[in-house]
Amino acid sequence: MEKRWNLISADPAKVQVLQDALKIHPILCELLVQRGISDFEAAKQFFRPSLDHLHDPWLMKDMRKAADRIREAITANQKILVFGDYDVDGTTSVATLFQFLKQLSPHIDYYIPHRYKEGYGISKIGIDFAKENNFDLIISVDCGIKSTELITYAKELGMNFIICDHHLPDEILPPAVAILNAKQVDCNYPYKELCGCGVVFKLITALAQEYNLPAESYLQYLDLVATAIAADIVPITDENRTLAFFGVQKVNDNPSQGLKALMELAKQSGPMRITNLVFAVAPRINAAGRMDDAKKAVHLFIEPDYEKALAFGSVLQQDNLDRREADTTITEEALAQIEDDPLHATKKSTVVFQPHWHKGVVGIVASRLIEKYYKPTIVLTQSGDVIAGSARSVNGFNLYEALHACRAHLIGYGGHFAAAGMTMSVDALEGFKIAFEQAVASRITEEQLTPEITINAALSLDDIGLTFYNIIAQMEPFGPDNMRPLFIAKGVYDTGYTKLVKEQHISFSVTQGKSNVRGIGYNMPEHLKVIKSGKPFDLVFQLQLNEWQGNQSVQMQVIDLKPSDTI
Repeated sequence: MEKRWNLISADPAKVQVLQDALKIHPILCELLVQRGISDFEAAKQFFRPSLDHLHDPWLMKDMRKAADRIREAITANQKILVFGDYDVDGTTSVATLFQFLKQLSPHIDYYIPHRYKEGYGISKIGIDFAKENNFDLIISVDCGIKSTELITYAKELGMNFIICDHHLPDEILPPAVAILNAKQVDCNYPYKELCGCGVVFKLITALAQEYNLPAESYLQYLDLVATAIAADIVPITDENRTLAFFGVQKVNDNPSQGLKALMELAKQSGPMRITNLVFAVAPRINAAGRMDDAKKAVHLFIEPDYEKALAFGSVLQQDNLDRREADTTITEEALAQIEDDPLHATKKSTVVFQPHWHKGVVGIVASRLIEKYYKPTIVLTQSGDVIAGSARSVNGFNLYEALHACRAHLIGYGGHFAAAGMTMSVDALEGFKIAFEQAVASRITEEQLTPEITINAALSLDDIGLTFYNIIAQMEPFGPDNMRPLFIAKGVYDTGYTKLVKEQHISFSVTQGKSNVRGIGYNMPEHLKVIKSGKPFDLVFQLQLNEWQGNQSVQMQVIDLKPSDTI
């Protein structure tokens, strides 16, 4: 699929000021200014993360109320239930808070709702469980901010709630004794982009201070926090970047037995990065909730014995294999369904349905279909006597708004700009398909239907070297709002040594001026004709380190290319 290239820029005056201060390559200064770093102190803090950079947890609204209620529960030997969501952020949050509170009281337990029996967030089944088992205090993590009715119900049953959440609050808040969520309009906490486990980390930091515990009592969970930050796709800026930096360090130096087991099962041998956590570790954790019961993930995280953790991890590994098999099968069936639709080429949206598809993977399949067709996509399956599904959007298109326009055809829907879920009656399906296509077609632009590659800077091959690369490597961990830089090299030529590897990948060797640089391009055999044409072409690429027989060199990972005259 043809992609739009968008070369972004940075304020030249700010770049010059930063270069005068740092004395590094101007393109590196351009990358920093694009990330909002425009003076020496900001650059120093960015390149030299410190735990001292973390904000005071007591700045978060209701932190004092939360600490006081937890202390009251511990002092009175009341039972505390940690209630969390079934994804990576939820299960790491539960494991973190459960283990920390266990240091302070034996009367702690946890609860993860079953994805299919109870649905997302606080459930009536979960509250009834808490009441039947005489819990006095429920602490919700990574959920709860929108559960006003259910938390009112818990209050009527005589139980208190503390909410630790990071999702956007509604105007009416649940009747909890404390709500820890920096996105509350009247919360003065300086950083608003924490994930659920990040909010839990602030709570246990405050409690450690309250009980005069050593820093290690909460820092030992940084590996779980980093895993949650990676999996929840939150911005890697400010406090998240600090937590991710030290969390990834802990993953590499001294991970919990559960994470160690997952890395072993995922065959992750080299130094772990955020990307390893996203693509190798997180899917195995998520698979537990997608295919069966996410409590298994918490069992794994809280297990102190490596051999037992490995056994728990093996169960998650099997769930993930089942998930991948379902994902592959459903994707193939969905692609066939699309190919059989003679009108699909002219449609602005994709909606596919089969009653037997596994509900746990329809969101993943929607993302796969977007990779091929790049249209707002909904994948539906039958769940009992209703149709349920997941929607994914393309960059810049407000999916929730389009669904809202189709609400007459839906039993329920929820989500946000880029992803959503919905339910409808079986006989509403055809009407919904027509309404959704109309809603998308009337709102989407042609530009939004073409995938875009955002390029940070033009880079000469002469400038590619170890010194330049090593400074970029210090910008890690990469993630949203701090992505690995993408460069463009214009007017390069094939040296004659570029070749196809394993029929899918291109081993590059290109020249520009006096410099030759090697590289790799995955799954792009269709570009070989342009390279071999003898004419100049433009490359979009990332830089990566190549190590061979003790020697290090910098090479390109090519993302896209076009003949030079098309730019």
